[in-house]
Amino acid sequence: MADFPSKVTTETSSPSSQQGGNSLRGLAAPVTSMIDMSFIRSIPAILMVAEIFLGLLHWALIASTYYSILPAYGWVMFVAVTTWILTTVLFFMILFSAHRKFTFVPWLLMVMVYYGVATVLYLTAFLTNAASVEPFYGFYFYGHLAAAAFFGAVVTLLYGASAFFSYLDWKGDGGNAATSTVPT
Repeated sequence: MADFPSKVTTETSSPSSQQGGNSLRGLAAPVTSMIDMSFIRSIPAILMVAEIFLGLLHWALIASTYYSILPAYGWVMFVAVTTWILTTVLFFMILFSAHRKFTFVPWLLMVMVYYGVATVLYLTAFLTNAASVEPFYGFYFYGHLAAAAFFGAVVTLLYGASAFFSYLDWKGDGGNAATSTVPT
C-alpha cells in the first residue's frame, strides 16, 4: 500500500482550456505526431517534391496551349497528369505513414516498380513532346511547348533518380529473414 499514492496522477486541466483557450492545439497534436519527419529530410522526399512541382509545371505549360492540335499531346498530358496525381498520393501516404497500415503490400517493391514504370512512361512522353515542338510561323505557344519539353526532360531525370534510389532501398531491405538472421 505504500506505493499506491505514487501511481496516481492528480493532474487537472488548465483554466485556459476551460475558458475555450486554444482549441486547435488539441486537434493539431495527433496530426503532427503522424507526420514522418525523417522522411521529409530524405533524398527520396526531396525528389518527390521536385517531381510534384516540376510535373505540375510541365503539364500546366501544355494545358495552357491548344494542345488538341496535335494528338501526340494527348499522350503527354495523360502521362504527365497521371504520374503527377499518383506521385502526390504516394508522397502524402508516406508522409503520414499510411503505408504502414497496409502491411500486406510490399511497399519497397511497389515503389520501385512504380518509379520504373513512371520513368519509362515519362521518357516516351518527353520524346513525344520534344519531337512535336515545331516553330510554326505565327504560332504563339511555341515557347510554352518548348519549355514543356525541357521540363519533361527534367522530370524524366527526376523519376529516373527516384527509381534508382528506390532500387537501392529495395535491394538494401533488412526485412529478409534469410539474410538478417544468419550469423556471420
